[in-house]
Amino acid sequence: MRRWRFLAAVAVVLPAVLAVSCTTSPPRNIHDSCSIFNEKGGWYSDALDSEKKWGVPVYVQLAIIYQESRFVHDAKPPRKKLLWVIPWTRLSSAYGYGQIKDSTWNWYRKSTGHRWADRDDFEDVVDFIGWYGDVSHRKLGISKRDAYSQYLAYHEGQGGFKRKTYKRKPWLIKVAKKVSRRAAAYKVQLEQCKDQLDDGWWFF
Repeated sequence: MRRWRFLAAVAVVLPAVLAVSCTTSPPRNIHDSCSIFNEKGGWYSDALDSEKKWGVPVYVQLAIIYQESRFVHDAKPPRKKLLWVIPWTRLSSAYGYGQIKDSTWNWYRKSTGHRWADRDDFEDVVDFIGWYGDVSHRKLGISKRDAYSQYLAYHEGQGGFKRKTYKRKPWLIKVAKKVSRRAAAYKVQLEQCKDQLDDGWWFF
């Protein structure tokens, strides 16, 4: 009798565990936007909703997430080392798909009223990226399609971008150029599968 109860419990719990695992695991091919959305069906509608709401293109959203976390939902910065050996505190409070700091996330939640948003939820993070890109556009005049400048403002903050702090960071300029190239590649890929994605074939 106990055995049957155990098997029944497994039958109920296992599908839920597998569903969560499939949802949170990174896409198998993070270099191809069509492949990403083919595997993670609901992600396309999430990213498209953000684009329609804030105006930041899907391909810019993806390029930023790729750079920040490689689509790892619970990504965190590395830890500092105490005495060069012992793992210590993390370099910052950045967390999730978009590597968003506590203070910036709280600002987003307060500004949008989206108080229950989570940094490890893809839908919430693409909405954040759209919102942040819209703020950068209004405050700094950055085009929402300009992945290079959008990323610099994303990384340095709008105040830092205005002060041009990135000019003292050659490594960051190189990273922003990579984000721009990846956004361009994602855009070309999406143009090839957009009709199918819009038809919703991936959902099935």
